[in-house]
Amino acid sequence: MRTSFDIDALRAILAGIEQKSFSRAADELGLSQPAISRQLKKLELQAGAPLFVRQGRGLVPTEAGTALADYARQIIALNDEAARAVGASVEPETVRLGIPQDFFDDVMPAATQAFKDRHPDVHVTVRAGNNHIIGDEIDAGRLDAAIAFFPAASAERGSLLCERQLNWLAHEHFPEALTQAPVPLVLFNHPCLFRQIAINAMDRAGTRWRAALTTPSLQAVWAALRAHFGVGVRIGHALPDDIVDVGHWQALPELPQVELRLLASSHLTPAASTMVDILAETTLATIQGQSRQ
Repeated sequence: MRTSFDIDALRAILAGIEQKSFSRAADELGLSQPAISRQLKKLELQAGAPLFVRQGRGLVPTEAGTALADYARQIIALNDEAARAVGASVEPETVRLGIPQDFFDDVMPAATQAFKDRHPDVHVTVRAGNNHIIGDEIDAGRLDAAIAFFPAASAERGSLLCERQLNWLAHEHFPEALTQAPVPLVLFNHPCLFRQIAINAMDRAGTRWRAALTTPSLQAVWAALRAHFGVGVRIGHALPDDIVDVGHWQALPELPQVELRLLASSHLTPAASTMVDILAETTLATIQGQSRQ
């Protein structure tokens, strides 16, 4: 017997994966939780394999579920493209973008505006999150395009856009004397790449340090530096006027460069492919523009 997957059921499992919750997916799709469960069971019967397993209080896709989700995105995209071609009513296509907080004030508006000019009817969702989360979201198929930081000479994901120097930063009036050991650090939450690099640099140099404040928010990092909690580590992009590079201070070891890489889903619609190109172009243009200032 030939298997024909139900489009609405495929939409339901994609919503569940992207929302990380089938109850939230039910709300998004205007369905009841039992209706979502029935669609999932139907797909598992058609696939002949479990598509999700319980993990804690939620469900995560199995290998078969991940594979089906990859194809589901293509099937739904083609279905909706065909519907639009014949004039049928369909929900707007969605392109999902991920950007580190460092670039959210300049790259995000530039990229989304350029995309809107080419695809005015496509819905865009943007996630400004921690670097490691963005990479995971691409791998899980919850984002179409993203930029993310990686250690230098790292080629395991995406394509290299540029290299950026990490800098020790502090408020312009923060006294160097307060960096005498243990050095107070303002850090992102574990497992932030910049956090790991800063701590490793301290440990290699044999410099004592302490975590003065940790946060998942870049704005909170700037606020903590202004409040003289300590020194932090970021690239030198879009720094507030009162936050300065203090890498020349004696207590602070040298920091390496990091790579900014472009990540893309393995299955892209034509609109999502356009977003990948635009994201690369606007990111490089923004960085180069700031370098000339």
